[in-house]
Amino acid sequence: MTLRIVTWNINSVRLRIDQVARFVSEYAPDVLCLQEIKCLEDQFPRQAFIDMGLPYMIIGGQKGWHGVAIASRYPISEAPILDVCREKHARNVAVMVKGIEIQNFYIPAGGDIPDRVLNPKFDHKMDFYERLTAEAKRRDRQAPLVLAGDFNIAPGEYDVWSHRQMLKVVSHTPIEIETLYRLQDAGGFADVLRDQHPEPMKLASWWSYRAKDFRVSNRGLRLDHLWTSPGLTPSVVKGSARVLDTVREWQQPSDHAPVVMELDV
Repeated sequence: MTLRIVTWNINSVRLRIDQVARFVSEYAPDVLCLQEIKCLEDQFPRQAFIDMGLPYMIIGGQKGWHGVAIASRYPISEAPILDVCREKHARNVAVMVKGIEIQNFYIPAGGDIPDRVLNPKFDHKMDFYERLTAEAKRRDRQAPLVLAGDFNIAPGEYDVWSHRQMLKVVSHTPIEIETLYRLQDAGGFADVLRDQHPEPMKLASWWSYRAKDFRVSNRGLRLDHLWTSPGLTPSVVKGSARVLDTVREWQQPSDHAPVVMELDV
């Protein structure tokens, strides 16, 4: 069977629950990893997800900020929540589904100044990555694992609208790019979307709300990622990974578009 996994920074699940329902109806994800749900666990619209056919859920909520959730078509069991956020924000939830561990992250954006001393938010972002990298080094690479979510780093030259202009902007600075690749190397993870759409193809999953028409301004960043461990990478369905950017055209959308891949399980 095929398992379709989607990651989507929804930017308020309650505000966009009708969009989520439309998305599930049109794209039929089996596992939906959400970030920035912006609500507490008891405020999460569980019944709506049950009605969508995604009745199995794990939710990490926080009042008004952050928050992550996973909703699944298939039964889930809990996987370890990782101690990677020193501020104890709701930025990580995890499940086991069909024998695969899925870790869903909303990694800190890091503020505006790419300096760990001058900017505590940036230091927090780097600390989060360092803790996650240490965790990745301890893992069995053959164990089936997905890292999903809004990583808040667009690593490659073709993951940003302008490599030259973005090099001093948080999300694409050299220290962030090196940090992301260090995490990837620590676990031997495959960057599924980029592997299936090699450079120099431009890819983006986020566009600012400031642009009236995101396609015309075309100033996107690839901040949302789906990675697989070496033991799972051979199960990725060729040609299945893509950014569902038409969702960004919907009325009052999130500033992020969903990213999808499929696994043979």
